[in-house]
Amino acid sequence: MLSKLDDTPDPRIRQLRHTYANLSKIEDAIRQAIHDQLENAPLRLINTSTGHLCDRDAQINAFMESTEHKELLHSLMMHAPDQTESIKEAVAKYFSWVMLSHRWERKEPLLHDIQGNDVYNLNPVGTIVKLQKFCKVAHNAGHRWAWSDTCCIDQNNNVELQQSVNSMFVWYHYSALTIVYLSDVPPSSKLGALANSTWNTRGWTVQEFLAPKIVLFYQADWTLYLDYRSRNHKESVSIMQELENATGINAWALVDFHPGTRDAREKLRWASNRNTTREEDIAYSLFGIFDVNLPVIYGEKRQKALGRLLQEIIAHSGDITALDWVGQSSNFNSCLPAEISSYKALPCTVLSLSKHDMQKSVSTLRNNIMAVASASKLYTVLENLSVPRFANARLQLPCIIFPITEVRRRPGQDGDTCFIYDVKADGLQDLLVITEDRLAQFSPAKRTRRTFLLVRPWNRSDLGLINFADEPQSVEDWPEPGSPGYNEPTTRELRLIVRLGQPFGGLLLAQQWGGEYKRIASDNRIIAQVADITSVDDMMNVRMLEIL
Repeated sequence: MLSKLDDTPDPRIRQLRHTYANLSKIEDAIRQAIHDQLENAPLRLINTSTGHLCDRDAQINAFMESTEHKELLHSLMMHAPDQTESIKEAVAKYFSWVMLSHRWERKEPLLHDIQGNDVYNLNPVGTIVKLQKFCKVAHNAGHRWAWSDTCCIDQNNNVELQQSVNSMFVWYHYSALTIVYLSDVPPSSKLGALANSTWNTRGWTVQEFLAPKIVLFYQADWTLYLDYRSRNHKESVSIMQELENATGINAWALVDFHPGTRDAREKLRWASNRNTTREEDIAYSLFGIFDVNLPVIYGEKRQKALGRLLQEIIAHSGDITALDWVGQSSNFNSCLPAEISSYKALPCTVLSLSKHDMQKSVSTLRNNIMAVASASKLYTVLENLSVPRFANARLQLPCIIFPITEVRRRPGQDGDTCFIYDVKADGLQDLLVITEDRLAQFSPAKRTRRTFLLVRPWNRSDLGLINFADEPQSVEDWPEPGSPGYNEPTTRELRLIVRLGQPFGGLLLAQQWGGEYKRIASDNRIIAQVADITSVDDMMNVRMLEIL
């Protein structure tokens, strides 16, 4: 009977069957578009029309019952059903959401305060007013959904809290708009008020501004900052310049930031002046900046949280610029800082030589047969050296090692909480170290000599080793390719030696009883320099060290 019905020549039946097939195809496409849209959306959102908090199922149900859904179905049924872009546009518009970035105040509304209630009907006192105003501004901007971190996350659900912390950067990035509310910036403020806002001192607000594509700043009375009436304050040169001056973040990053572990040291500096109410959040607030996904363990304390983040950055990228800091060592690992404020200073950079100076130094080395032979050997060793590895709070660090021969404390010149030492090391010029640690060369208990090392962490990208072979021979009077005396590999290797002869930021290590090492934290950068670059053998002690 069914087969006869399928084969019926009745055009009405064929049309009906065709219509149901099209409808099914359309509904599948809509469901897929909703799934794709909500994949990067917060778990809960406030409906700015009704004032009710909705989970994802409630959001989808609201769409299915909406006029927008009916009009979309009707439009697609009247035209070709395969209109993927039209479906995506309609779904994206309906489900677009607005994020709030703000400085928490006392007694912010939590999930249980608004769940099951209309936020617009809540008693308009204190921070409830802020939430109501935010939802109204989002609604007037044409967006149905709004999110605030105070009340759209179940703080008591560890699974949800962890998912939210690791997803928050993505939520801000894919938002249709992020509203920054500056509660301490009065109406009609002049340029500079944003820079002085406490919003600019908080840890979480770094990602809340970097992640979104579209941002608007609102003053205490919910008027636009500087009365700048634009769809996006990231397009304002004056506001971006004000933020760059206040935060130290480059304007290009403020406008078009890309997360990842690249330039880790610079990103850590951005957060070095920031504070968070919960101490672990100083690390958790950076997960999105570095595009890492880690467990959220409130109660683990700041040093462990920051240590786990830095360990992940180094382990994932091999970038050891995170070791460039001054201050106190972390209990997590001595090569890491106890506080993120240790990154406030600009990173230590290797000075670039002029073409003339580079040529002069290379020519001097080229006339030293022993130096040329050693340079080739050192180049090969460094080229084959393993990358840094960090796991279980232990750092395997590739280093060029200079043994310490003498540690002498300067009498009468110590500070209130630190000691000043003159340090001598094989192959290096004399050093000055200021530290809170007492550096005794002999163990008082066993009367055995302690082993100290001054090391240069080996970083291929910083020293440009990878690019040496590709660099053009730009110094005019070097031999031309193919001419007598031209030897590109030798030139490349000697240029490496010249670079290694420049001042560098060193780490002072003390050997432990198990053979591992610990970093001696210093209150000043330990700037070391090779005593004689022609003595290449002084730089030949290269190996991996395990640092606790």
